[in-house]
Amino acid sequence: MHSDFDHGAPAPCPDPFNMAAHVLRRAAAQPDKVALAILGLSGAERWSYGRLEAAIRGTATGLLQSGLRPGDRVLMRLGNTVEFPIAYLACIAVDLVPVPTSSQLTEPEVQKIIDIISPAAILRGADIACPEVDIPMMDEATLHGMRDLPPADYAVGDPNRPGYIIFTSGTSGKPRAVLHAHRAIWARQMMFDGWYGLTGNDRVCHAGAFNWTYTLGTGLMDPWTAGATALIPAVGVDPDHLPLLLKRHDATIFAAAPGVYRKLLQGPLPALPKLRHGLTAGEKLSDTIHDAWIAATGTELFEAYGMSECSTFISGSPAHPATRGALGRPQEGRRVAVLENGVPVPLGEEGTIAVHRSDPGLMLEYLGAPEDTAARMQGEWFLTGDQGVMDEQGQIFYKGRADDMMNAGGYRVSPLEVEAVMTRFEGLTACACTDIEVKQDARLIMAFYTAPAPLDEAALAAHAEANLARYKCPRAFIHVDALPTGANGKILRRALRPIYEALHDQA
Repeated sequence: MHSDFDHGAPAPCPDPFNMAAHVLRRAAAQPDKVALAILGLSGAERWSYGRLEAAIRGTATGLLQSGLRPGDRVLMRLGNTVEFPIAYLACIAVDLVPVPTSSQLTEPEVQKIIDIISPAAILRGADIACPEVDIPMMDEATLHGMRDLPPADYAVGDPNRPGYIIFTSGTSGKPRAVLHAHRAIWARQMMFDGWYGLTGNDRVCHAGAFNWTYTLGTGLMDPWTAGATALIPAVGVDPDHLPLLLKRHDATIFAAAPGVYRKLLQGPLPALPKLRHGLTAGEKLSDTIHDAWIAATGTELFEAYGMSECSTFISGSPAHPATRGALGRPQEGRRVAVLENGVPVPLGEEGTIAVHRSDPGLMLEYLGAPEDTAARMQGEWFLTGDQGVMDEQGQIFYKGRADDMMNAGGYRVSPLEVEAVMTRFEGLTACACTDIEVKQDARLIMAFYTAPAPLDEAALAAHAEANLARYKCPRAFIHVDALPTGANGKILRRALRPIYEALHDQA
């Protein structure tokens, strides 16, 4: 038998369709139910379904009145506020194409994005980095003033038309614009049973900020689609306070990256009688964190695997827990294979994890990068670039990345992007980066460089911070006589870890 797990075809997406209308379809039947609670230490700001939909559709009217037209791309440079999901869905409601971005990006990084997408407008929060460009900008006060405008009608049409764009750090070191269709939200319903165990009665707390795509999907869009209540920590809430908020607000499901669970487990946890289980994604969950969470809370953790191009499609769930050490199995409605040269390998053998191109959650393309798109599409499959092994039950075991991509707190980061920035530092002759496990379950990005003499580490750090989002910045700069290379002269990033370990042992 071969590693090709076909878990049936999903129900077809309705046609015509609008993603925002689908997310908010419960609002008419339950206008007074709390859709969103923003959790502060002294209380919560609550949004009912009726108020949320009115704000979204009013904002959609305001965006059209500003001169934007269907198909226009709107760059989102907003902070960790409720304005983020409101503006995001407002754009989609009237066929504008929002481009959500991390508020941590620097001006040079944002300029690269602008060059790729040519936005018709920029939504900009206070103190959020953005180059001064000749593009109309709207601040949060302007957006806030649109909420009470008459509601816009939902624009419905082909579910395969462009819906939104998200950026990912590609293996080439250049940001890639992942263009998704409206139908992408329809595909996310496969996660409700396949990962979340989600119902309309749940209160889902996500530890991330509004403007992180993991939060946007798992923490907001999916609970609202199911008619549940989303709980998001307010700005300034420290992760140490999350257990108290989970208890105080009766969270039934908690979602976070593995690093957040690791941090919470450093201190005592209160009893969480309403919590059914936790969800984790963004980086591989270790058995250590998994076992410690179960011991501390008596609840399970369910892991999911996915990527910006297709969200999550392999997972464990309450109905189908993962085999120990495995990521889980393909969700119902998904077809996943483990390939070698485009052909499924025998069960038990390692290959590249791939998802079938018919998956409704799969991206349309890398915008403006047809060669990159073609490189990931192999016959009827989309290649993830990650290695895995499939067993007879369809459980998939992660075996690492096929490339040198790094993971920083749940964000995938290309070493080439970081290296390109660091090699512009005066006096530095060459640089190579990798992520290194500095202690159990904690990985940090490290930069190794050559120069005639060691360079000022504070100056190197300042250069990185001026040009890279904080999560991309190296946490240490290590001077070496030469970078390890192979016979063809290419840098061997996997050989950087032994250098770090040897230096660490000497210290």
